[in-house]
Amino acid sequence: MSAPPVVDLPIEDERLAQDIASGLSAVEKLLRASVESEDAFVTEASKHLIEAGGKRFRTLMVLLAAQFGDPSAPGVVPGAVVIELTHLGSLYHDDVMDEAPVRRGSASANARWDNTVAILTGDYLFAQASDLLADLGPELIRIQAQTFSRLVQGQIRETIGPREGEDPVAHYIKVLADKTGSLIAASGRFGALLSGAPADVEERLSRACEAIGVAWQLGDDLLDVASTSTESGKTPGTDLREGIRTLPVLYVLGSPDESRLRALLAAGPVAEEDVEETLSLLRGHSAMVQARAELDAWVNRARADISGLPDIPAKRAFLALCDYVVERSG
Repeated sequence: MSAPPVVDLPIEDERLAQDIASGLSAVEKLLRASVESEDAFVTEASKHLIEAGGKRFRTLMVLLAAQFGDPSAPGVVPGAVVIELTHLGSLYHDDVMDEAPVRRGSASANARWDNTVAILTGDYLFAQASDLLADLGPELIRIQAQTFSRLVQGQIRETIGPREGEDPVAHYIKVLADKTGSLIAASGRFGALLSGAPADVEERLSRACEAIGVAWQLGDDLLDVASTSTESGKTPGTDLREGIRTLPVLYVLGSPDESRLRALLAAGPVAEEDVEETLSLLRGHSAMVQARAELDAWVNRARADISGLPDIPAKRAFLALCDYVVERSG
């Protein structure tokens, strides 16, 4: 079985590229097998998002991190599957909360069936992840529990919004770190631990992966505004139409001026007839420069930790990933 599409990360070292490709194929095989059920409908619903594809970004983090130990250690592939199942399970729940009709170019599970099926399927994936995790030891179970706690708290904070007197930008970054960064940090930690990498390497990889995860999400914020086509996989202005206050929007709303742009954004979801004007004004606003500076700061955090890693091909791959995160944001 061929591996699914991943981020377009050029890996110059041929042996590393082969190791990663082999690992991705092994993860994909176990991922599909782990959701098989005696009930055909449960299997179908569970494979719905797996079949829809995805970048397997977190799997890549696990496999790259494992290079700093023994990448062929028996727990590495199951650990990557645990991370991927956790991510997929959260997507089923996200789509219910967001009432999303589409996920990865296909009908979401809640749209194809209903909210109850989507919620229960997400729960099933979490259960299957726990079953695999039980064989990896108590330390990995604890890390997973702490990670899942952060992920859920991040979702709750996003749902409730900033409290009175709380800086909306700081709140937003905290949500990204918990909701997205935490699981990517766990990916790096899983790969390091399961491969037997040194403790200091594990800590560096965890911090670097979290920073990369936050930067990746900030890149999505910029792409939603700066992209002029659907090449990114997302229609420009999607967040504006849905009234999602991304980082550039928060910077505009936090400014004291009473500009036309601020008025358009303050109203909530931007009306379709106003989207192009809003995008044009936002592209020329200093808020985009501020948001890009925040992305760069997180990437630099990642680079600082990666710079202290052993000088092996995987280190250079992580640095290339940092460059990619910056470049993809435009």
